Amino acid sequence: MAHTADSLAAGIGCITFDLDDTLWACAPVIEQAERLLHGWLVRRCPGFARRYDLDAFVGARGRQWQANPQWHHDMTALRKDFLRQLLAECGCDDALAGPAFEVFVEARNAVCLHRGAETTLQRLGRRFRLGVVTNGNADVHRIGIGHLFDFVVTTAEVGRPKPDAMVYRAVVERAALPAERILHVGDDPVRDVQGAAAVGMKTAWVNAQDRVWTHPEVRPDLELHAVDELPALLGVEGET
Repeated sequence: MAHTADSLAAGIGCITFDLDDTLWACAPVIEQAERLLHGWLVRRCPGFARRYDLDAFVGARGRQWQANPQWHHDMTALRKDFLRQLLAECGCDDALAGPAFEVFVEARNAVCLHRGAETTLQRLGRRFRLGVVTNGNADVHRIGIGHLFDFVVTTAEVGRPKPDAMVYRAVVERAALPAERILHVGDDPVRDVQGAAAVGMKTAWVNAQDRVWTHPEVRPDLELHAVDELPALLGVEGET
């Protein structure tokens, strides 16, 4: 740990959070959303039902993602394009693309917050400005926790994916603070820690799986297993 809790907290004015695998587990959410979307398409598109079981559908989606790195900053645009292509391929009405995406995105935002995450955000929000920085298309307002944040920065609006410096410069601009007074919290060593550190932000690595840090060129200022450890690390635990 590069800082003591007291020294780090004393300089911080804003804390930003990654979403997927930081505030909730992402894989179960995406798996359920894919399953519901697949079932919806099977019921409405005979051509799709004949061609794609669930595994084939998920595999096709993965190949489309890998083939289009230029769109990795905008998961919504990428998925809508996938649905349009899929419907055309299967001889289905392309008017289904919009409703199909709504089926997916509703399930995409049916997340289960990690234990203590909401209380953590409430406590931290009494002392610090809070923000969101995300590559994905989860929507904190749709989830019901948008009121806990002062701002949201998405890579779709910036036009670059994390860890591009443009994303974190946008965070600095939205926070209206020097970069060194912003703490970014996330689970990904490259997208979150390296990306934020590269523009001078402080970083907290959420290491839920006890992974070994393998990026010697930079280290997180804090390391924790879950976000509910943050209040104690920053000296705000128990505040009312």
